[in-house]
Order: sequence, then C-alpha cells, then structure tokens
Amino acid sequence: MPNRSPHPKRASPARPTSSPAGGRHELGQNFLVDRAVIERMTSLAAATRGPIVELGAGGGALTRELARLGRPLTAVELDPHRAAALRRELGGAADVVHADVLRWPLPREPHVIVGNVPFHLTTAILRRVLDADWWGSAVLLTQWEVARRRCGVGGASMLTVQSAPWYRFTLDRRVPARAFRPVPSVDGGVFRIDRRAEPLVPTRERRAYRAWVGDVFQGPGRGLVQVLGRTGRPIAHGLARRMLRERGIDPSTPPTRLTTEDWVELWRLARDRP
Repeated sequence: MPNRSPHPKRASPARPTSSPAGGRHELGQNFLVDRAVIERMTSLAAATRGPIVELGAGGGALTRELARLGRPLTAVELDPHRAAALRRELGGAADVVHADVLRWPLPREPHVIVGNVPFHLTTAILRRVLDADWWGSAVLLTQWEVARRRCGVGGASMLTVQSAPWYRFTLDRRVPARAFRPVPSVDGGVFRIDRRAEPLVPTRERRAYRAWVGDVFQGPGRGLVQVLGRTGRPIAHGLARRMLRERGIDPSTPPTRLTTEDWVELWRLARDRP
C-alpha cells in the first residue's frame, strides 16, 4: 500500500551539478561526498514510512536526495550559513532548521531519523535518539568502530545492551574515510536502528534495567557469576551458574559477548530475586 501522509507532497529540488564543499573542523563536520553511500542511505530511508528528520544536514548532499522521496523532510543544521544556503536552494522541498541537534526538540509524532552524525558528538546524539519516543527507524552514519559495536559485531557496547530490549541494530556497510571531506582519520559505518513492535522488557522497567546493565559492565569481580552477585540487584551465585549452564554460556564470557536474549533472561532473574 502507498504511504499516505497527512502532509502535502513537497516539491523535488533540482539535482545539483557540483559536489558539496568540505565541512568545518570547528563544527566537527566531515561532509559525505561518496554518491554510492548517499544513495544507499537514501534507499534505506526510502524503505521506511513517515516524515523524515535529518540530523546535521551539512552541505546538503544527503538532504537533496532525501527531498526527492517526496515525504515531509526537516533538516537540522548547526552552521547558520549552511542552513541559510540550503533553505534558499531547497525552498518548499524541506524545512531547514538552524539549531543544535542536541537541543532541538524531536517531533512528538511518528518520524524517521537520518544522519551523518558528527564524529565527536556520536555518543551524545545516540543517547538522545535512544531516549526519545515517537521515531520508528533511524539510518545513521558514524565511525566504523562505533557502528560495529552498536550492532554487536565483535562485542556489544554497554549503550547497545541498555537499549537492545527496545531496539534492533543492523549493520549495513563500512564507509572509507575518503568518502568524506575533509578526510577523517577513521572509516565510517552505516547502520539502522528499528524500534521493536513488542519490547523484550516492559518500558516501565527501562530505567532500572539500564542501571543494572551498567552495574554488570562496570562492576568488580572475576567472571560473570561474581559480577552478577555484586550489582545493586544481585543474583545468587548458584542461581547464576545454573542459568548460565542452561543457556550454554561459559562463566568466563565477558558481558560484551552476551546476546540480547541472554541479558533479558538475566534481568528477569535480577528483577525477580527474593
């Protein structure tokens, strides 16, 4: 079925004839100039439904392609000169907002988030996005190692584990440093986040679950059994050993190697402890 939006379809801008200029170091900008990556991110966004919010429009290379999808588009950009230039160029095809993405209020209606995230703000922006309601999917470009860890490749990060009961993280591709201007010192990575239709942990338990995961990641002890017994919601050693054995988990396994399902089962034990 076609995507029916209450908003009128926006006009498509003319295709630019030149590549965007490089970003400004003082704003943490590394502009994306690789057409294949731009088209891939646009394709991932096209597979979603609803209005689009782009975080960090920069020179507009991605913004222009997103505008061609004919869906309501809001592009947020910190640099006032870039924002003004994009506003003049795109006209009614996009609502270009001059604002700090860490302070600008995300819409309180269903939407999709897309962004080439400033590398130095990656963690702060991810935390803000994952704490927000209403959006259903996000297509993001970050540093390669961040993208890998967020998607659990080579071990999940604490932030990912704290969010996994409510979101699915899917790694898409690696982006070479030469795809940006100026060229950064590390490669980038594209990944997608999708909100689960049915969370694995009740939303009312989110704060307690996240605090407990932090205890496990940062707690003292040798091996999971000791660590699990020393959190703010301790699991008795015998109970922890039995649960790990039933799930085929070696007690020496680091927290980064546990699956989302493992974490959910451990949380149930910690939550329901006598």
